[in-house]
Amino acid sequence: MAKPVVAVVGRPNVGKSMLVNRITGRKDAVVQDKPGVTRDRVSHDAEWSGREFVVVDTGGWAPDEKGLAAQIAEQAELAVAAADVVLLVVDATVGIQDIDEAVVRMLRSAKKPVLLAANKVDDQRQEADAYALWNLGLGEPYPVSAMHGRGTGDLLDALLAVLPPETEDEDEGEHPRRVALVGRPNVGKSSLLNKLAGAERSVVDNVAGTTVDPVDELVDIAGTEYLVVDTAGIRRRYKESSGHEFYAALRTQTAIERAEVCVVVVDASEPLADQDIKILNEVVDAGRAMVIAYNKWDLTDAERRFYLNREIELDVQAFAWAPTVNISALTGRNVDKLSRAIETALAGWEQRISTGQLNSFLGRLTAAHPHPVRGGKQPRILFGTQAQNCPPTFAIFTSGKMDPQYVRFIERRLREEFGFEGTPVKVEIRPREKRGKK
Repeated sequence: MAKPVVAVVGRPNVGKSMLVNRITGRKDAVVQDKPGVTRDRVSHDAEWSGREFVVVDTGGWAPDEKGLAAQIAEQAELAVAAADVVLLVVDATVGIQDIDEAVVRMLRSAKKPVLLAANKVDDQRQEADAYALWNLGLGEPYPVSAMHGRGTGDLLDALLAVLPPETEDEDEGEHPRRVALVGRPNVGKSSLLNKLAGAERSVVDNVAGTTVDPVDELVDIAGTEYLVVDTAGIRRRYKESSGHEFYAALRTQTAIERAEVCVVVVDASEPLADQDIKILNEVVDAGRAMVIAYNKWDLTDAERRFYLNREIELDVQAFAWAPTVNISALTGRNVDKLSRAIETALAGWEQRISTGQLNSFLGRLTAAHPHPVRGGKQPRILFGTQAQNCPPTFAIFTSGKMDPQYVRFIERRLREEFGFEGTPVKVEIRPREKRGKK
């Protein structure tokens, strides 16, 4: 079924993200007790009384803003334009503010059905504060407490009453492949999503850490549709951070695990950082297909490219199996080539080798390069099979434990023999137990 869209809007710090989490029943949106944490428009699936819909969290809207705040307000206006119903959130404890009245004027010009949520009504004594919001001229205010859940059921019942009727989705078919854009802060992930989407889908600013919530968008790259997710930049030692940065990092990790392929965006105009290598390792540990995109190529000269090649040879050689694309998110250079790299990585990620092919390969390998003798014993490979794909994982049964260097040798020769371009390969050694041991 085609899902209706509900946009949650309001001035900064009235509890929109907390109400979104209450509606979805999950801690999807980053919440902190300070304004300006939510910046992009972020979609979440929700369900109430058997009816499914999409709730869109937005940043705080305010008139006549400049810079980053103006981009946040623009994203909220775009969410209103695309929504079927608008849910206006107002802080009932402080009453009607000038910004609230400006939001109402903006919503009236949009000509969309509007429901008024009077938030922060934590008990019955505060309900009188909610009734003062009749003066906004939007009809009955629904007193709710996003923190405690009070009154949200009545609000959702009223929401279902104004949603458009259910219609069949004519375009339902195969789901687009899920692609996550990951990397350090300020390497150009949001700019790349905007270039792919052909619109200002993510808020972009020179200040690192602008993106907080993962932002997803259906985009067409060279004729193929993908669901691309822009994520918050992964900072060094994010586990020691606090507040919204910590939760943004957790949601980025979740986005990596939900993706099928990760495009790791690297700033080619600056020397490679240890954090870049750490992010590459995180994608490998998550078992996702991987593409490396060297962004800001338009800012590199011949000297920088020479040193970049040296840095790649020294630090990124362990990930030589990942397809690479030199791009410029600002100018659009080679952005369309990402589709071919993504498809190559996905094909390697889903590749399967028959048991007969694998054991024939292992037989030739051990005959030419047997495992070294250790302590007077030489472990042998008895049998091998591909336990799963996505990523390719091989279970190799042996007569004893094998050196980690020999296991890496097996992995390297597997790549030389069968390809597996764009995907990590996992080799699990399962030594035979000694007789008499359970």
